[in-house]
Amino acid sequence: MDYALVMSGLALVLGGVVGYFARQIIANQQIRNTRKEAERLLDEATTKHNEVLHAAREEAIKVSNAAEAENKERRLEIQRIEKRVGQKEEALERKIESIERRDHDLENAKKDVEKITAELKVVREKQLAKLESISGTSSQEAKELLFQALKQEVEEEASQKVRVWEAQIKEEADEKVREILATAIQRCATDVVSETTISAVPLPSDEMKGRLIGREGRNIRALEQATGVDLIIDDTPEAVTISSFDPVRREVARLALSKLILDGRIHPARIKEIVDKTKTEVEATVRSEGERAAYEAGVPGLHPELIKLLGQLKFRSSYGQNVLLHSLEVSHLAGMLAGEIGVNVNVARKAGLLHDIGKAVDYQTEGPHAFIGADLVKQWDKNQTVVQAIAEHHGEAATSSVMGFIVAAADAISGSRPGARRESLEQYIKRVKELEDIAGGFSGVEKSFAIQAGREVRVLVKPDKVDDLGAVRLARDISKRIEESMTYPGQIKVVVIRETTAIDYAK
Repeated sequence: MDYALVMSGLALVLGGVVGYFARQIIANQQIRNTRKEAERLLDEATTKHNEVLHAAREEAIKVSNAAEAENKERRLEIQRIEKRVGQKEEALERKIESIERRDHDLENAKKDVEKITAELKVVREKQLAKLESISGTSSQEAKELLFQALKQEVEEEASQKVRVWEAQIKEEADEKVREILATAIQRCATDVVSETTISAVPLPSDEMKGRLIGREGRNIRALEQATGVDLIIDDTPEAVTISSFDPVRREVARLALSKLILDGRIHPARIKEIVDKTKTEVEATVRSEGERAAYEAGVPGLHPELIKLLGQLKFRSSYGQNVLLHSLEVSHLAGMLAGEIGVNVNVARKAGLLHDIGKAVDYQTEGPHAFIGADLVKQWDKNQTVVQAIAEHHGEAATSSVMGFIVAAADAISGSRPGARRESLEQYIKRVKELEDIAGGFSGVEKSFAIQAGREVRVLVKPDKVDDLGAVRLARDISKRIEESMTYPGQIKVVVIRETTAIDYAK
């Protein structure tokens, strides 16, 4: 037992000793291997270090050589630049010297010129004094005479030029205008005969007047109340006059009165019934006339309110000319003129058709009908060109647009052609007298006569006070004065007549 234990202990001790020495041997072997690896790595590192150092030295040598070469090139370039700068400085110095010599020469020349000028001034003063003593006229008086002669010569030459230019421009403009207007007017198919609004209703007999008045005037009061017009029953035989500022109401009253006369049953209830039916008929007529006018003018898409206002113009007249027919004619003319000069034809037709639409309500609103119409159209049509043309067509607003000139021209053509309008005798006499007074107010005018229904004024001048060129200026001045102070359709021709007569006797 004890022996086994001893042997076990010895075996353990021996195993521990053997294991220790074995571990030492292994450790020593690993150390040797590590040293060899370290030496190998050190050799490799040394070799690479030497290679990198060698390459760095070579690169440094290359960089140094390149820098040296670049520095050498820069030194050469600097030398070349310094040489050019030196040359330029020399050239600049030479130029400065040349300029200084030139300034010196100019200064000397200036002194010589001043000296010569002073001498010439003295000589001129002596000559001027001698001329004044010889002519007996001072230099100021001579200047004034020369200026007057030159002024007269320039005025005469300018007047001659103006006369030639005016004749040339007038001939060219007249030819072009005649061509455009003749084309437009020839293509316009509107009738010359004007329609008038009837305001008097014929009666079959004077006995009908009493029936219209009724017992204690109840019939006439009922009719006036239902229609909104005034009935004038006077001594005029077999006729009743209808008075109202509203043309539609006047038409309703006319038709209703005609129906009552034909029916024969005249009492308040019947009057109200007939008037209500007539209003419905007239409203339908207004719409149909407005639609017909828009269709004939080639202006589709108008607002219903504008259609209604157009239809109301059927019962409105101006100087005896039916306003709706006039508007249609202006629409056609404006479209033709627009086509001739190359602007929008459709816009011109619309502006021409609506240009007098303010006359449908001008009895209700203050102001010119052109402005009233422009405001109305602006509410239902957003085309600013149309609105502006309507506002400008009568001259209350300054005409600035091409469309405004076109509509104004078409309106003047429609209103001024023969048979289109009627004018009262008092207005005609007033216009003719105003024309003659304007022409007679100019200096040198002996007599003036308005002829051709006020569309031409002939002026006789005193030949000793107005020469031929002065007659040209006088005609232009009279035309301008007429344009500024009068309102008239179309144009007025001004003719200035100067006549001299020479008489002698052979003995």
